[in-house]
Amino acid sequence: MTLRLYDLAGADPHLRFSPYCWRTRLALAHKDLGVETIPWRFTDKAVIAFSGQGRVPVLVDGDNGDTVVSDSWAIAEYLERNYPDRPSLFGDVSAAAVTRFVNAWADTIQIPGIMRLIASDIVGKLHEKDKSYFRSSREQRFGTTLEAFCADRDRHVVSFRQSLQPLRTVLASQPFVGGRVASYADYIVFGAFQWARCVSTFELLEDGDPVAAWRDRLLDAFDGLARKAVRAAA
Repeated sequence: MTLRLYDLAGADPHLRFSPYCWRTRLALAHKDLGVETIPWRFTDKAVIAFSGQGRVPVLVDGDNGDTVVSDSWAIAEYLERNYPDRPSLFGDVSAAAVTRFVNAWADTIQIPGIMRLIASDIVGKLHEKDKSYFRSSREQRFGTTLEAFCADRDRHVVSFRQSLQPLRTVLASQPFVGGRVASYADYIVFGAFQWARCVSTFELLEDGDPVAAWRDRLLDAFDGLARKAVRAAA
């Protein structure tokens, strides 16, 4: 069995920072599946053209590239379906349905909130060939410069922390979003915090926040997979 994962990298090929790729990295660890991670950069579209699209994560399963799956949610479903003898990512069908809601919340609330706080930090961590692409594409999306978009982040982080109240309420009464043990719902939300941790020194959470304690538990999971990850210097 050979699993290969195309994983977003910075100028340092060991700096892996995509929130979506981290979801997949942790899902693979949860399933106890070994994987070869391949550094990929924003402008390497031709490298993953075989997947029929231009974004990572892209998972290749099989020595001959027999199966190609892109999109973190599709990869999680694939792993659950094709490796049923390994620990479940969801628990059961109803839990998978609820996890889809968590996925939507992270994509539409959490990640945009974090982007407002760290976008200007990311560009300096990128390979030279990616910097212009990242800046122009994001500034077109935001309608302003990266620096202006992230200005006054000490004020914006207050609103971001307030947006986490539903997550905070859950984690005040149980150790993981999934309950007693971590599930894919946890990896979805944690992936965004790991993205920020890898590319920025700006602190998203306050000490004593149940969300910070939960983040620490997941940093230590799977023999410290996420905690040991390369982080960019300030």
